[in-house]
Amino acid sequence: MELWFSEPHTPDVKLSIRVNKQLYSGESDLQRIDVFESPELGRLLVLDGYVMLTEKDEFIYHEMIVHVPMAVHPNVKRVLVIGAGDGGVVRELARYPEIEYIDLVEIDQQVIQVCKDYLPQTACKLDDERVYIHYEDGLKFVRTREDEYDLIIVDSTDPFGPGEGLFTKEFYGNCYKALREDGIMVNQHESPFYEADATACMRAHKRIVESFPISRVYQAHIPTYPSGHWLFGFASKRYHPVRDLDAVRWEARELETKYYTTTLHMGAFCLPAYVEKLLRKVEIR
Repeated sequence: MELWFSEPHTPDVKLSIRVNKQLYSGESDLQRIDVFESPELGRLLVLDGYVMLTEKDEFIYHEMIVHVPMAVHPNVKRVLVIGAGDGGVVRELARYPEIEYIDLVEIDQQVIQVCKDYLPQTACKLDDERVYIHYEDGLKFVRTREDEYDLIIVDSTDPFGPGEGLFTKEFYGNCYKALREDGIMVNQHESPFYEADATACMRAHKRIVESFPISRVYQAHIPTYPSGHWLFGFASKRYHPVRDLDAVRWEARELETKYYTTTLHMGAFCLPAYVEKLLRKVEIR
């Protein structure tokens, strides 16, 4: 008998993945957590019925959310990561020896433990000596920080359930305050393709534009996310994501990547016309 996991993307569209077996299923105080194994995509992390990552394509998301700001900011020492309990963001950050300190704020301790147990590909650097894990609400945590971080990465779930507070104007304003004078914030920005996702994308972009002097959106192709077309937000107090890209400096690191390149970096900020139109609707201050 074949077993299939299906995730609804809209009332009329769903993604179905054939799975060999269910490796884990449990309920935390906040959400249901499942791990499946698939012959095509490897292991899948699923929260409340929604795919957070698959082993086959997670590198795209994690490389694009980390290496884009790291190729722009010239001197990242202290980083705040909110969400990202799977460890993929930390894994990519740990490749930079100049980073001295990483605060990882994950509201659900059980997510981190499950990922350590079943997803070592992403969770492999959660025990790095530079990583300090805080099991608390990211919204509350960032309220207490001021002028502390060079980079904030918001790797949140979708804008409902445990991740809902990470899409508010208050949250982005607190991130601005927590950054140093030349700090950068990067966040996952949802998909622009389906109507409900596009609305969430526009709402988040509007609130970021209201908080930061520089705010740009960039894209990546992630096959298992709704529509496969995914956006990220780049917000900064000083640096422009394309004009201040230092390709020579980043390439001198000789980091091996499977998706990110500095050429792709520049192209990722060239958005389709329909996405530009969506964003312009909310960019009027």
